[in-house]
Amino acid sequence: MAGASALLAACGSNTGRGGNGQALKQWYHAYGEPGVQQAVERYAKAYSKTPVDVQWNPGDYDSKLATSLLSDGGPDVFESTLQISSVRAGQVVPLDDVFGAARSDFAESILATHTVDGKVYGVPQAVDMQMLFYRKSMFAAAGVQQPSTVDELVDASKRLTRNGVKGLFAGNDGGGAVLGGPALWSAGLDYVRDHQVGFDDPVAAQAIGKLRELYTSGSLLLGAVKDWAEPDAFTQGLVAMQWTGLWTVPAIQKALGDDFGVLPFPKLTSTGRPSVPVGAYGAMVNARSKRVDEAKEFVRWLWIEKTDYQEDFNLSYGFHIPPRKSIAEKASKLASGAAADAVKFVRDNAKASNPPDWTSVMRTAFNDAVSRVVRDGAPADQELKGAAGTVRDELKRLYG
Repeated sequence: MAGASALLAACGSNTGRGGNGQALKQWYHAYGEPGVQQAVERYAKAYSKTPVDVQWNPGDYDSKLATSLLSDGGPDVFESTLQISSVRAGQVVPLDDVFGAARSDFAESILATHTVDGKVYGVPQAVDMQMLFYRKSMFAAAGVQQPSTVDELVDASKRLTRNGVKGLFAGNDGGGAVLGGPALWSAGLDYVRDHQVGFDDPVAAQAIGKLRELYTSGSLLLGAVKDWAEPDAFTQGLVAMQWTGLWTVPAIQKALGDDFGVLPFPKLTSTGRPSVPVGAYGAMVNARSKRVDEAKEFVRWLWIEKTDYQEDFNLSYGFHIPPRKSIAEKASKLASGAAADAVKFVRDNAKASNPPDWTSVMRTAFNDAVSRVVRDGAPADQELKGAAGTVRDELKRLYG
């Protein structure tokens, strides 16, 4: 499979209609689920208006894409998450006119992740999200209720740590890498809000301090063989709760049957809210393409008109939520159990894990500060003040 992907990346053409120089170039990153590559090649081949050459890109897709967008040799259509830097550099084309009446069918929280200054630059393809998984039988045995506040989560984690089982697994770093955002949202804060630092507030230190409290409580699993994105610690009975992604639901169902449930990250204060982080790759059009109108027409066909392909892409290979409400509501795989709960969480509690104006510099500064608080016991107020300064400087650079 890796050899085939490398060969495809080298030759580029895989439509069955020949590489005559007139084909639209479409790029994907290399999905890990079997069958996705063949599916997207099949979609492209079915497009009758012009040949489309699909390029599958193993390795560091983001760096490769960023480099390609600086030259005339990049793809016409590509998938990515939207960054404000790409908009400022004029690298992507607004796609508002592509949506038509279908715009209202896309979940607003997801559409917002592809929007800058009121213009939409990507058509969301698939929604990934994270949430808290818990073992029903372990909760019952310990007499623990589903936590609805962060304090209840800390207490539940301690009470569920028994008989060689830890209460919670949120990554081998103690959750610093994945729970920083949910901690902010639990207190009604955010990364960035209205072009201002969203966590420049004393309650932010309290929220991040709760992660430190978890880390020092003795109730977290640390040093697992696989990290938070894999469900192994949970399915093997090493923990009563795990923070992980929607994509693990099929494996967890296979291992545990109906002995599990899912929850959003709980609220900390009455002004906060439960939350689930969401992200979605979107189909975008390269502003340097010499065939912008044709590229937009292809994006409209595949990601607006071909709802059968959209459902196939989301649910036939991996396990994702279709970003369109009408497709998600009718999908049988999402109609019950944890999957149905996940759809509800995205509708009611979604927060962008990587909003367009949350740059890599901001993200690094914040994540490093959270890590020092959680793992090293550094003062939360000082660490967050430093991160807020970095974010403020970046926002001045972006918005003046």
